Amino acid sequence: QVQLVESGGGLVQAGASLRLSCAASGVTFSSYSMGWFRQAPGKEREFVATVSRSDRYTYYADSVKGRFTISRDSAKNTVYLEMNSLKPEDTAVYYCAALNGPTTRIADRYDYWGQGTPVTVSS
Repeated sequence: QVQLVESGGGLVQAGASLRLSCAASGVTFSSYSMGWFRQAPGKEREFVATVSRSDRYTYYADSVKGRFTISRDSAKNTVYLEMNSLKPEDTAVYYCAALNGPTTRIADRYDYWGQGTPVTVSS
């Protein structure tokens, strides 16, 4: 059974940092591209960042480029999202996703999803 479990969300002030984690089980981690998406209240889910299976390629949404960093640790079957210089507009539920194939920004192509972890950034 595939499970993706996110953690690390919380309430922080603008300018602070958070690191989200997503632990994967029930999958051959190295076969999966991993992505982070987010959904703010009243808005559609949007792409945040993705990392390729080889850990060689990373892609980011323009809104987070230069502030967020995605990484993966194959020894721990875990993907991370380091978030710096957080802004109130980063407030959302953050979801981890796994794709058995080449990485993409398209959410519908991902095979598995976590339950999400909320991030709230106060001004």
